[in-house]
Amino acid sequence: MYKIQTLNNISPVGLAKLPTSSYSIADEIGSPDAIILRSFKMHDMEIPKSLKAVGRAGAGVNNIPLDKMSAAGIPVFNAPGANANAVKELVIASIFIAARNITEAVKYTEALKGEDAELSKLVEAGKKKYGGFEVPGRTIGVVGLGAIGRMVANTCIDLGMNVVGFDPGLTVDGAWQLSSQITRANSVEEMLGKVDFLSVHVPLIDATRDLINADNVGKMKPSATIINLARGGIINDEAVCNALDAGELGAYVTDFPNNRTKKTPQVIGLPHLGASTGEAEDNCAVMVAEQVRDYLENGNIKNSVNFPNVSMPRETPFRLIVCNANVPNMVGQISTIMAEAGLNIHDMINQSRGDIAYTIVDSDTQISTDVVDQIKQLDGIMIARSIQN
Repeated sequence: MYKIQTLNNISPVGLAKLPTSSYSIADEIGSPDAIILRSFKMHDMEIPKSLKAVGRAGAGVNNIPLDKMSAAGIPVFNAPGANANAVKELVIASIFIAARNITEAVKYTEALKGEDAELSKLVEAGKKKYGGFEVPGRTIGVVGLGAIGRMVANTCIDLGMNVVGFDPGLTVDGAWQLSSQITRANSVEEMLGKVDFLSVHVPLIDATRDLINADNVGKMKPSATIINLARGGIINDEAVCNALDAGELGAYVTDFPNNRTKKTPQVIGLPHLGASTGEAEDNCAVMVAEQVRDYLENGNIKNSVNFPNVSMPRETPFRLIVCNANVPNMVGQISTIMAEAGLNIHDMINQSRGDIAYTIVDSDTQISTDVVDQIKQLDGIMIARSIQN
């Protein structure tokens, strides 16, 4: 029986992928084999010695101490792309909200007072005051062309917009999924003066913190709109709000409002709604639950943010998984211990990622506890585990 600890409310649709015959799931549970969470901050949490895997039901993993997990040989899984459509839809909504001055118009209408005839005149006055513009022919810059950024870029093409994209880490597979009409930028600065909208879809890391700041926000058009549904901190709110106050920027849509943004009328603040749809929560939970289950039961790794992707079909009931420092002769030492124990290796795969190497070995006969213990004693071994089913 595997024990799963949930640190947030996780969609029942996802948890249903972990059968009750083999899994015990609770928010308070001793010696968990895996933790599944959403936004819970694990940095100050004592990591259980029993922990084998962490599953983040979402894309960003800033709330998880990756270095600590890697050092302990614990893969961290996420759900890239599972909430992409939800975020894309809100980006598109943000474009129209800003272009048509919808939030200001709604506030204006809600504040109207008087008889119907008087209201009718005020409504017409508001029509002139809050008139906006249409988006075909406008240019949007998309920073980050992962699952979400690609969907945003392609949808904006379908809306008749011009799209400029920037992503230095764009993969070949990712590029194939982009419309051929998207123009590539070589830097964020290169696109700033060209765009009517700027939407960011990158993680918050040192390289992306304050991506738009006091030094470069002035390069944007005075009518431009910035959209941040990715992470707080990517946009320097103080710099952007100062630009809005000075009439040097048009609008700012943020999913991460604070006291500074609340003071600025041109800011459209949302309560972190980017992936807040039932469908997105279900999709994320299903993906991460399936990945955690496959790792616990088969040792396969898919969509880990700190381990290599490694997967091998089960052809025997007896499997060994080993995580170790990425140094020479580890596979040789593992093979030698198995050979000396009389174990025939049916199949084997080894992959590495940075300082971490990961090996899956299938044996034709049962792998004893003694063999696993011998492997654990090798220098550089983080984990060694036998899986039998």
